[in-house]
Amino acid sequence: MTHTDDTTLETLGWSAFFADQIGTDDAGLIPLRIATVHRARMGAVGLNGPLRLSLPIKLNTADYAVGDWVLAAPETHLVARRLDRRTLLQRRTEGAKFQQLIAANVDTLFIVTSCNDDFNPARLERYLALCNEAGTTPVIVLTKADQTEDPARFQREAASLQRDLPVVFLNGKSPEAATILAPWCGTGQTVALVGSSGVGKSTLLNTLAAHDEDTAQATGDIRSSDEKGRHTTTSRSLHRIAGGGWVIDTPGMRTLHVSDVAAGLDVLFAEITELAPQCRFRDCTHQHEPGCAVLAAVKDGTLDAARVDRWRKLVDENAQKTPVLTGPRGNKIDPARKGRR
Repeated sequence: MTHTDDTTLETLGWSAFFADQIGTDDAGLIPLRIATVHRARMGAVGLNGPLRLSLPIKLNTADYAVGDWVLAAPETHLVARRLDRRTLLQRRTEGAKFQQLIAANVDTLFIVTSCNDDFNPARLERYLALCNEAGTTPVIVLTKADQTEDPARFQREAASLQRDLPVVFLNGKSPEAATILAPWCGTGQTVALVGSSGVGKSTLLNTLAAHDEDTAQATGDIRSSDEKGRHTTTSRSLHRIAGGGWVIDTPGMRTLHVSDVAAGLDVLFAEITELAPQCRFRDCTHQHEPGCAVLAAVKDGTLDAARVDRWRKLVDENAQKTPVLTGPRGNKIDPARKGRR
């Protein structure tokens, strides 16, 4: 988190969307952007640089995400209220009652994976569904391109996962990486990094933010035995990009369940969902019914059978893990947990 003399609200990511939420009751309060969230404390950045926020007793840090905008008292930095989010990345963890907040007000999500055994199309589709649901622009970033003979092969496979999906490959340690990602990192723009542990997110952040040895995020190597990554980032944080934007680093995710992402799945699998209205039956499951347009497309080679299988799995998982209004008085009940003691 870096402050410069030319810092303005706009360079921090402020826009008319947030300005329109300011009313006469907010007179005397200042806008601040949350830069760190820990269990018992939060940090922010404003026109005068980084500072520590104070929270009223009734508020909890779990209700805030890195990237949020809040209004606070100028002297005490006591938070008065949070402004509505333009975008919100969140996920549901196993057994959790509420969604876990990942990052807020993100313009572009860099989904980071490496050109080795970490590359997993099914996992990338989960990230894409989450990103689509949030209304954030996804970009697949293939790291460790210098360690493979044919990075273009990974690029082609990643690009096939969603229509018009930008995919780039790079060496995260090279200054050229910042140039490759520059179109999404302009002044006032906010990007976030997500991906498995050890794929090079922290290395990429250090390159984007032009960190030196004193300010660099710790990095870790992939284990040679199984090419699984080691956790090096343990919390989310906001950092200024050398080109004028902001980047949010996030811890690696071992698992990513899909929940509350029906619209995101429709975007991800557009070539499948667009065929559904052509099926003979309106309630077609696309598994065995006669006159199914999806099955016909698989048979004639228009659709990839493996991709359709992954689509079915994610749609089923989303239905199972998304709470629905089935309980008394409109209480939300998770169908996956219904009947458990």
